[in-house]
Amino acid sequence: MAGGIMKKIGIKWKAEHMPSQVGKTVIVTGANTGIGYHMVKALASKGANVIMACRNLGKANTARTEILQAVPEASIAVEELDLADLANIESFGQRITKSHGHIDTLINNAGVMIPPQSTTVDGFELQIGTNHFGHFALTSHLMPLLAAAPQPRIVTLSSIAHWAGQIDLEDINGKGKKYDKWAMYSQSKLANLLFELELDRKLKAAGSHIESFGSHPGYSNTDLQRYSLAWRCLNPVFGMKAVKGAAATLYAATEPNAIEHRYWGPIGMLEARGWTGKAKITTRAADAEIARQLWEHTEALTGIKFQV
Repeated sequence: MAGGIMKKIGIKWKAEHMPSQVGKTVIVTGANTGIGYHMVKALASKGANVIMACRNLGKANTARTEILQAVPEASIAVEELDLADLANIESFGQRITKSHGHIDTLINNAGVMIPPQSTTVDGFELQIGTNHFGHFALTSHLMPLLAAAPQPRIVTLSSIAHWAGQIDLEDINGKGKKYDKWAMYSQSKLANLLFELELDRKLKAAGSHIESFGSHPGYSNTDLQRYSLAWRCLNPVFGMKAVKGAAATLYAATEPNAIEHRYWGPIGMLEARGWTGKAKITTRAADAEIARQLWEHTEALTGIKFQV
């Protein structure tokens, strides 16, 4: 009975319940705003050395200053990372490899949602290119550093939008049809979860000690929805506070008990809000064959051979 209730209401876990992160080095992408900002603040307050990997260095340094005012003892560095540029991602990986002997935790948080139709530097549709291809490339470049850590974790953020997602391997960039920004966003979030689960399978098959998790923030009030006037109006009324939206990812990144499941998120109504729990993995997301094909397709398009 108690277990059934827990599944419905989730785990009443907050950032202050996080285990000590002293001595750990954590990379958070998209760290200068929204849930990423609160992840950095929480991790730093628990003693982690946090690297804010952000495209806009001005905004990132402003966010860093704000966090240091609240957590003066925090150890926070800012590094440029543009997930819409494969060369920039490679350069980031090279810099981090030169400056760090290992990385304990990688949080693939950054994302773009329903922007005007546009492409990455490498010609990919912006949402699949940033949200999936970018994080695939980043994770690949950082694998040796993660392998050098004693208990490394990778957390890749998906979304409840993945429920509507479909992977079109014949036209993953949506060039052969009328552009549908919502369909492209949902596809990118399904790709995130397929990647996370396939990475978990590959790591286990290789006997690796690296753990791969997925998470989602439910419906959180952040500027992710900045391209939609309707969503910006609804956010303050229906969205969770960003600090609560960050909880599931922090749980997956730090809690020993997270190994019980591979995908964490708020589990209230429609998983839009609520306490952290075992989030729903749809049939499409659990499809190992589609995940394998997507992995190979991603390697072919990006030119990156992902070594587990």
